[in-house]
Amino acid sequence: MAQTIELAPDLQALRLSQERPARTQSGFPMLVVLLLTIGIEAAGIGLLAGEQVALGVTLIVLATIAFTFVAVGFYFLQPNQAAAILLFGDYKGTDRTAGLRWRLPWLTRTKISTRIHNITSEKLKVNDLRGNPIEIAANVVWRVTDTSQALFDVVDYVEFIGIQIESAVRAVAGKYPYDDIEHKEVTLRGDAEHVSEVLETELQERVGRAGITIDESRLTHLAYAQEIAGAMLRRQQAEAVIAARAKLVLGAVSMVETALQMLAEKGIVDLDDERKAAMVSNLMVVLCGEREAQAVVNTGTLYQ
Repeated sequence: MAQTIELAPDLQALRLSQERPARTQSGFPMLVVLLLTIGIEAAGIGLLAGEQVALGVTLIVLATIAFTFVAVGFYFLQPNQAAAILLFGDYKGTDRTAGLRWRLPWLTRTKISTRIHNITSEKLKVNDLRGNPIEIAANVVWRVTDTSQALFDVVDYVEFIGIQIESAVRAVAGKYPYDDIEHKEVTLRGDAEHVSEVLETELQERVGRAGITIDESRLTHLAYAQEIAGAMLRRQQAEAVIAARAKLVLGAVSMVETALQMLAEKGIVDLDDERKAAMVSNLMVVLCGEREAQAVVNTGTLYQ
C-alpha cells in the first residue's frame, strides 16, 4: 500500500516562498516632512531666546525625534535593483521601484540586483555518450526574478547557480556523442543549437527553485581531451576519406552507366562485353584516380 510522505512545516514554507510587493512609499513626501521638522526645530531655537523657554525646548525635542524617525527610513534603489523588506527577520515583501524610497524605521532591507548576469563556466572534462573524454564549457545568461526565493530559499544564489551550471553541463554532455560522421544522431558538435536548448531547459529546472530565470545558454568550448585528441583526429580524417571515396565511387558508377546507355541509344558504337569491360575500367580509373589521367594512343585495336 502506497504511503503518503508529508513534508515538514519548514520544508513546506520553503517551497511556498514567493515574492510579493512591500508596503513602502516614495521618499519625496517624507523629504518634505523632514524639512518641516527642521523648520520646527529652528522655531524652537528662536523661542529659547524669548520668554517661552519651555515651549522652545519641547519643540526642539519633538522635532529632533521626528527628524530622526524620518531620516532613518530613507533608502535609494537603482534601476533593476530590488530591496527585500524584513520585520525582525520576517519577510514583508519586495520593493522594486527605483529612486528615493522610505519605509518605517523598524523595517530592515536587503538589496538584491535584478540585472542580467553572465557566467562562463570553466572547461570541464567529461565523457560523452560513447565514453570519449571531452572538454566542454558553456556561457549562461541569467537574472533573478523572485527575490524572496533567491535570498531565503538558498544560502548563496550566485554560488548555487555556478554549481548547477557545472552539473547541468556534465549531464547534457553525457546524453550525446561528440560527433557522428554518418549524421544519424544528434551530436554535441553538429547540433549546437539543439544542445543549447536542452542545456537551457535542464538549467531552468535546476535553478527555478532559487527564483532564477535562464535567458540563454550556449556552448563556448568543445573539444576532445588532449590524451585522445590526436587519435580522434586521425579517426575523423579516416572516416572522412572513406565517406568521400564512397561518394566518389557512387558518382563514377552512375556516370559510366549513363555513358554506356547513351552510346547504346544513339548507336555511336557497338560494344561487346569485352569492350564494355575495358571502357568501364578506363572510365573508373579516370574518375576515381587521385592523379590526373594521361592519354595513351592505341595504334592497334582494342584486342592488340
